[in-house]
Amino acid sequence: MQKFRNTIQLARTSWRVLQKDRELLLLPVLAIISSIVVGLVLVIPFLSSIDSTTTASGTDRTISPATILIVLIAVAASAIIGVFFNGALVAGAHERMTGGDPTVKGSISRATQRLPGLVPWALLNLTVGMILRALQERAGWFGQMILRGLGLAWQVAAFLTIPAIVIDDAGPIDGFKRSAGLLRKTWGENLLARVGFGILGFVLTLPVFLISTIFVATGSSILQGIGIGLAALWLTGVGIVMSALSAIFQTALYMYATTGASPEGFESQDLEQSFGQRPATV
Repeated sequence: MQKFRNTIQLARTSWRVLQKDRELLLLPVLAIISSIVVGLVLVIPFLSSIDSTTTASGTDRTISPATILIVLIAVAASAIIGVFFNGALVAGAHERMTGGDPTVKGSISRATQRLPGLVPWALLNLTVGMILRALQERAGWFGQMILRGLGLAWQVAAFLTIPAIVIDDAGPIDGFKRSAGLLRKTWGENLLARVGFGILGFVLTLPVFLISTIFVATGSSILQGIGIGLAALWLTGVGIVMSALSAIFQTALYMYATTGASPEGFESQDLEQSFGQRPATV
């Protein structure tokens, strides 16, 4: 319980940091827009690549190699977009915590400079995730449990990879090694922090789910539409805010872990409790 309370405190501290640069919330919005644009660009080639054959029993649709390729391109592009804008958030948070005054343009510019590290990392992280999911589909219940554990271990070990790439210009492999080295003895504390942020985001969605359910239960198509639209907008807003807070927390934790000094806006005790031990450079 103490760890979860500390996570709430860290979220509050991250929120105070974000309040100084609210324009950084535009970065997750740009990530969403970019993903939508990519989807719209690829939807026509995707539909065109599906082979349809009309038979007596109906229409059979065959997935061609071109269809698979387009899907893979879309998934890879989405992964790269997510990592890139996460890197931009880290860049903006780092500038604020080192005494600067970040802007959206400056944050994107710094993330662009780190593309040689961010793009390979996005593809590597995506590949590992896809392999683990593919293996889970073929494994029994015990194998699935083991593979889920491996997936969780990978996520925890990779938690600080993007800050390592953006802040210290590390390559994707070196960035992962730094992240894994920093979390080798403290994965439990950081895992709980990540879970805590997830629980916090879930709690924030409960009120709108309740309101939307009431609207939908009225049976009125107008109120149902309002309820669904309200839920979609609120969920999007919560996702945007939580992604920004998470990036700020990642940045602060990485800075504290590698330098031993509390970033501007964070209390040393909060970070010490989250990191679980004295920081050490890698």
